[in-house]
Formats: sequence, structure tokens, C-alpha cells
Amino acid sequence: MKLGGGRTLPRFGPSVYVGIMAPSPRPNPRRGKRKSAPRKARRKKPLQHTGSVETTAHALREGKPVIVKNGREIVIAYAVETMGDAALKTARKANKNLRLVLTHARARTLKIRLYTPDVVALPLDAKAKAEQLRAIADPTADLAEPMKGPFEAERTKLPGGFAVAIKLAKLSGLLPAVVAARIPKAAKSIAAINAKDVVDYEQGAAKTLKLVTRARVPLEGAEKTELVAFRSADGGPEHYAIVIDAPPHSEAVLTRLHSECFTGDLLGSLKCDCGPQLRGAIAAIAKNGGGVLLYLAQEGRGIGLINKLRAYRLQDQGFDTLEANERLGFEADERLYGVAAKMLKLLGYDTVRLMTNNPDKVSSLAKYGVTVAERVPHTFPTNIHNEGYIATKARAGHLF
Repeated sequence: MKLGGGRTLPRFGPSVYVGIMAPSPRPNPRRGKRKSAPRKARRKKPLQHTGSVETTAHALREGKPVIVKNGREIVIAYAVETMGDAALKTARKANKNLRLVLTHARARTLKIRLYTPDVVALPLDAKAKAEQLRAIADPTADLAEPMKGPFEAERTKLPGGFAVAIKLAKLSGLLPAVVAARIPKAAKSIAAINAKDVVDYEQGAAKTLKLVTRARVPLEGAEKTELVAFRSADGGPEHYAIVIDAPPHSEAVLTRLHSECFTGDLLGSLKCDCGPQLRGAIAAIAKNGGGVLLYLAQEGRGIGLINKLRAYRLQDQGFDTLEANERLGFEADERLYGVAAKMLKLLGYDTVRLMTNNPDKVSSLAKYGVTVAERVPHTFPTNIHNEGYIATKARAGHLF
């Protein structure tokens, strides 16, 4: 943002008020002129302003480093997925204590002992290239490059910023692996974030969620439908509600929580049951006389589309959907439902009849203050491509 005269205001700086200055008083000719010693202009030290989670996540996706501030502790981190050899070389020159940081889930796959909570940190080989680090982090390369390790993880206490950087990589839709180091001072040119902002990201997204707009959108089989859009103050992805036949607020509303699935919802993939669940829910709600479907931006159980495609490659190698997520370094299910609860409350509903086979959705809504009066089963016939997927969900506790 530029003002007249070419001044530039920092995007994340404190509020700046620009006004018209009062003219300086004219000198009195009757008074003698006072000579004053010239003063040297004092330079103000530039402040490093911490940005939003979205800003720092974007930097990671571009292959740039980010700074994670945790009290007096400062950590610099690069996403392994997007880091190039030039950046790795620069990081090595500036930091002698660089570490490759992985999640416990990925470490278990690589047979690395877990000496530290949340994440493990491995010393970097002095000659390792960025592509070799990616081969350690990405399980889809395990068959092509099976000879990895043995690895010896750090046993001493790790900086808290390491685990925060891993979460930031997850929020960026990248592989959960970073190259990181604790540093004494942060460069002003590097995007920075407070650790607490990352840790509290989902809670903040739910807290600041607003209903942005709504419009009538007739659907096939549900013509009296309204599409409602929601957005959080963090600049993250929008979520949507499909409200059919304006259900009354005085009764438990028939509700479906549906996590977006590009392959199933749009392309009609046979590897999952998401497409039938989406269209079946709309049909069931319309037949019921009204209800709400929440369309949540949580692709691939919360790991994002690209990582979901990586998981599909692992499934083709014989791993089930949960094993694939864990080999990638994720939890079996990364989804959270605080945003869903807030959407229902903004729509005016606090009691639901929940269409789901997943008991975790029932307990999660209850945790965030939404009463689940009834669980309504929501099942569909399997096919030869998704039989294993459905069986895995059943082993994980889904009720069929």
C-alpha cells in the first residue's frame, strides 16, 4: 500500500495514521537567531512483524523459509517438499545445527526410535541433497529408494518450534517434514509467525467464522435449496452449508457433515463412497422435508488433495487408507469439527439428527456444544474398487 511521495506502509505493521501536519510557526524577526548544533537523525530499527498462518504457509509452499517464534525461542524452518538445493546450501552455511524433522507416524515407518515427544529430529548428512531428504519424507519413493537409514534421532529436548513448523507444513497442504534449526536472531526479510497462532489455528478459525453470503440455488431433487458461504478471519478456505427446505430451528435438524472430496464428489471416483454419500444425503434430506448439509474444506480426511493422491499410490501398493495416511506422516484422521459446530450455530441450529456412520463426528459436535439427538445411519452399496476402503472404515470403528 503506497501513499503519496512513494512511502510504503508495512502490511503487518501497527496502525499508521496519516494526516495533514499543522504549519510550523513563522520565525519572529525581532528575536535573535539561535544557533543550534546539528542533530544526527536517529535510525529506527525495523521491527519484524509476525504475519498470519496463511502468509507463512504460502511462504513454505513457495520454498521459502519461515520463522517460528515461541517466547524467546526462534526457529527457522523450510518445507522439505519445496526446498531446493540452493536453499539447502544457504541454510547449511548459516546454521550448523540443521535437523530433518519428521512426525512420529513417519518415524515409525522408517523404524526410528521415538526419544522426543510429538516429532523426531535427525542430523543432516553434510552431502545430502534436497531430493534425498524428500525421499526420506515421502513414502511414495520407498519402493524406488528402499535403502534408507539406519537413522539415529536426537535424544535431547527439541525446540518447541520444531513441532509447530510440522503443523504449519500440514496446514500448507505439504508433506509433514521440515528442515529446521534454532537460531539466535531472525532476519527481518523472512516471514514470521507466533507459535501460539499455529497451535490455536483451528480454534481461531472456528471462533472468527462469519456467515458471508447466501443465495437460492435449486438442486436436482431439492429445488428449495439455499447455499450459504462462511469464511474465517484468518483468510483460510471457505466452508459451505446446503440448506434444504428451510428447516425450523425449534426441532432437531437432519444434518450431514460432508468433507469435500474432489475425486468422489466431482469426478465420480469408485475408490471411495463420498459421491454417493453426498448425493444420497441431499436426496434423503429433501425426502425428510428439510435439513442441512455442511460441505467442509477437509479434503482427504484433512490432509489435502495432493497428499490424498499420494495416499492412493500407497493404497495401490497394498496399504489401506489409514496405513497410507500414517506412512505419509499424518494421523489416521486429521479432521476437526469446531468449524462445523460454529456453522450450525450461525445458522441457528443447536440440536441435530446426525447422518453419519462415524462415532467421532457425534462426540466432536457434542464437544463443541451441539446436541446430537439421534444418529441416522448413512450407508450405500460397495463396489469392487471400494470394498477394502469400506472394510477399513469398519475396522476403524465406523458403524455399518
